[in-house]
Amino acid sequence: MRKIILLGSTGSIGTQALEVIDANRDQFEVVGLAAGSNRVLAEEQAARFGVQHIAFGAEQAAQLVRDVSADVVLNGITGSVGLGPTLAALDSGAVLALANKESLIVGGDLVVSRAAPGQIVPVDSEHSAIAQALRSGERSEVGRLVLTASGGPFRGRTRESLRDVTPQQALAHPTWNMGLVITTNSSTLVNKGLEVIEAHLLFGVPYDRIAVTVHPQSIVHSMVEFVDGSTLAQASPADMRLPISLALNWPHRVSGVGKPLDWTTSSTWNFEPLDSEVFPAVEMAKAVGAAGRTFPAVFNAANEQAVLAFHAGVIGYLDILDVIEEVVQRHEPTDLSLDALHDAEGWARREADSVLETRR
Repeated sequence: MRKIILLGSTGSIGTQALEVIDANRDQFEVVGLAAGSNRVLAEEQAARFGVQHIAFGAEQAAQLVRDVSADVVLNGITGSVGLGPTLAALDSGAVLALANKESLIVGGDLVVSRAAPGQIVPVDSEHSAIAQALRSGERSEVGRLVLTASGGPFRGRTRESLRDVTPQQALAHPTWNMGLVITTNSSTLVNKGLEVIEAHLLFGVPYDRIAVTVHPQSIVHSMVEFVDGSTLAQASPADMRLPISLALNWPHRVSGVGKPLDWTTSSTWNFEPLDSEVFPAVEMAKAVGAAGRTFPAVFNAANEQAVLAFHAGVIGYLDILDVIEEVVQRHEPTDLSLDALHDAEGWARREADSVLETRR
């Protein structure tokens, strides 16, 4: 029986995690819940699962992790506010099932240095796929990591054709149902850029050995290419309950979580090169990740400000990446610390707002 603390319990990851736990109560027990503003749903969840420890907001979530003993902490909080709970989970010695990619990307070596070997288990479908494939070989045998991207709603479009994209169009993701910022990030491929940084930090593979390929069907969730030319791929229907369940029970699988692929029917899977001219976010993220220090925090914060401005009608769709690039170019990095990250994020948001003023 694994004791689980679930952070971000009312969000997409949190509610699906509770579905997995509810169907496998002989394997999992929820001992703590943390949520954002949806108190009503969180209290309903606590009552349903008999949870006595409940918290609201990131600070209370971090304290909950410190106070309540658990085997696994699933961090499904959205945004860099999840950094404090991530560090608290690592310090507690629990396995960190990480869906809050921003805390790893922003925290960088600050997070990695706090983690024991194997303590962080990824929940993102792409990184879960890589973690599964890596079990088939030694790390010294890895040639490249290949992350798949659906291509979002604008796959195949020219840059000029994206100039008049509306917020509603940017939210029409062909595969996944996510929140406003993450769905928009998937359309710009900023989300894939962040996942490249995440892959580097999780698996220690250099950026020049991490590639992205566009796979519209979202069946192959990522691949590992080995030095002998063999490539191992993890394939399954698009269902986040699979990587969630695996993270909760790592390295063991949970029976019956998802439906397997139907091999009795014909199907075609496509793989296409990423058009970096139209979608420069991945290469931008690689440069930011390689620069390290406070650059990833600035990249992430500037993007969040730009995305919100786009949805408020302040800027156009193509302005999102331009705003990020301008803020990143103005940044003077400092070494990593919690205070430095807090200051860098605050600066980035103010600087992004200043850039946005010139684009109104």
